[in-house]
Amino acid sequence: MVEDSGSSRATKKKIELPPSPSRWFTKEFYFYYFLYIVFAPYILKVAYDFSSESHPNYKLYSDKLSDGWLFGRKVDNSDSQFSAIRDNYQYIGLSMMLYLVLSQVLGRIYDQRSVKPYDRVTPRIFFILGFALLFLAFVYGLNALKILSIISVNYWIAKSFKKSRLNPVLTWVFNMAILFANEKYSGYRYSMISNKLAFMDEYSGLVQHWYVLFNISMLRMVSFNMDYYWSLSDSSRASLLPSTAVEPTNEKERVNTPCSPSDYNYIYYLAYILYTPLFLAGPIITFNNFISQVLRFPSKALSIRNTIIYGLRVLASILLMEILLHCFYVVSISKAKAWSGFSPLEMGMVGYLNLKLIWLKLFIIWRLFRFWAMADGIETQENMLRCMSNNYSALGFWRSWHRSYNRWLIRYIYVPLGGTKYQIYNIGIVFTFVALWHDISMNLLAWAWLITLFILPEIVCTALFAKPKFQVKPWYRHFAAAGAVGNILLMMTANLVGFAVGLEGVQEMITRIFGIDGILFLSTTFLCIFATVQMMFEIREHERRKHGHYLNY
Repeated sequence: MVEDSGSSRATKKKIELPPSPSRWFTKEFYFYYFLYIVFAPYILKVAYDFSSESHPNYKLYSDKLSDGWLFGRKVDNSDSQFSAIRDNYQYIGLSMMLYLVLSQVLGRIYDQRSVKPYDRVTPRIFFILGFALLFLAFVYGLNALKILSIISVNYWIAKSFKKSRLNPVLTWVFNMAILFANEKYSGYRYSMISNKLAFMDEYSGLVQHWYVLFNISMLRMVSFNMDYYWSLSDSSRASLLPSTAVEPTNEKERVNTPCSPSDYNYIYYLAYILYTPLFLAGPIITFNNFISQVLRFPSKALSIRNTIIYGLRVLASILLMEILLHCFYVVSISKAKAWSGFSPLEMGMVGYLNLKLIWLKLFIIWRLFRFWAMADGIETQENMLRCMSNNYSALGFWRSWHRSYNRWLIRYIYVPLGGTKYQIYNIGIVFTFVALWHDISMNLLAWAWLITLFILPEIVCTALFAKPKFQVKPWYRHFAAAGAVGNILLMMTANLVGFAVGLEGVQEMITRIFGIDGILFLSTTFLCIFATVQMMFEIREHERRKHGHYLNY
């Protein structure tokens, strides 16, 4: 997830070799296509059948299903995280349209391009803040006061300790303490302060559990404090001062270039933390990057055409999710543990489709809000650069999965702790933080430690075998593919523990799959994943032939 420079070195070694000839139309790949044509429809039919009313286990989880609107079937809307988005599409859509219309009207009244960059100060930033405060009140009701209080204390820490080392120390202590306190006290109740304030607990807005999504705000709070601290303590970095600023040409320069000292103020801080399009789920953007785009240099990478196409792709992904939720009830089956009598293949499909739905729901959430930001002229990192089923490297998977979060981790945790100099140690710290940040639970702590453990074989094998003297051997590609199969199975196991069925659920799945009846299933699974990995390798080679280098994800 955070190994950056090491992968770059490995990439450089690969680039030393000439690109391999295309294998798409070879006998070997025709065999892989045959496996796809035979097995892909079959395993989906198996999953469809055990999600049908006629299946004996249907009654064990049918109470978790909701009325659907496709194919005359029920819909599995039992994932609480995604249902919070799915059930409120209309509110999100209305908020998006209202925001963008008002933003465009303001833009026409006050044309930012007609003035110098450093005169672009109040109109847009005050609109962003004003709308954000109204949106905050609508979504969280009087709980918005709790959020404002917490982020104000964080701002006080930054401004009170400035370039003192106490600034980053207290920033991290405070923000981690808030994560634990939010979880322990379930977001606090006003009645805990005084019984006279108990009536305020009744006005909780659209989302009662405000603290569930507050973790995203915590990342922005750390970003502001650390960017401010580095702007004061690192004199080698050129800032966006009117007399010295050169327009950043890419996202990396916007992140690394400090803002003008006057930009680190409370108004800009609130506007950044509460920026409506990215407030609920991200993608994550640093304070320096945000202010650079809003007040100084709008991104030149965005266009109306690309934004519209991006929005249509988001709609297509939402429709795909609806089809999957109407056809496969694996989330409800997992919650009810309604897999009595399931074959190893059926158990495997419950696990795989659970992960697929987790991937797709986050894909939709992140792209929906990124589209909103794009339509407002703000460019952010794209999360999930590859499909879940197009990843064989644990490190590459985590870099791509939540890319904006990965960049945040690299900038604010991994590099300050020493980066690749203490790689294994730092990976353990980072994944432990990621687990605690997501949710303070044993399942996620187990996930973090499993990920750290499962990444070790890839790091060791890459160090030993990812060298030109081995890569030219005819057996190398197949050897790497076999290792990648193990990687994929380990990643699936860890993610099922952390985000789907927990430790007990995975133990039961493994017991069934690795039984005597599961030998044929495991052999077939290995063969199919092996064929899939070979296609992944060829996709990477195709990208290399097209771009002249491997893409860094």
